[in-house]
Amino acid sequence: MRILVAGVGNIFLGDDGFGVAVARLLAGRKLPEGVVATDFGIRGVHLAYELTGGGHDCAILVDTVSRGGPPGTLYVLRPSPGETPGTFVDAHDMTPDAVLALADTLGGTGQVLLVGCEPADVSPGMELSPPVAEAVGRAADLVLELIPEQIAMASAVAGHEEEQA
Repeated sequence: MRILVAGVGNIFLGDDGFGVAVARLLAGRKLPEGVVATDFGIRGVHLAYELTGGGHDCAILVDTVSRGGPPGTLYVLRPSPGETPGTFVDAHDMTPDAVLALADTLGGTGQVLLVGCEPADVSPGMELSPPVAEAVGRAADLVLELIPEQIAMASAVAGHEEEQA
């Protein structure tokens, strides 16, 4: 199974650089076979093409997500195919929901999860706020916990499909 972990965000807009920070942290760790962590930054079109043509079975997008919680709160969103994942911080050219919509138009995305962090400040600046900076390591750990779940789910689906055949 191939899994893409995609850090999304604009490092010049404070907490919007959260996804990039998580992807960079994960890229420096030993990841399970078939898992790659990449900083996509604000390159939403590149991410959309990677989601559709990169041969990944699953993608875990990491970005800031405004859901009304305290800054630094982590969320795991599991949008259904064709469903937009909700309101995201619109601080870069293509928000994750726009990327998913484009990828869906280009031929589907497979399983997609969104690991989001409630931002405190997305004004111009290159520093994460303290609660969001503190959440970077926790988010990387959360992503690493989600990977075996996705592998197990894919194995269960494959086993079920073999039984049906």
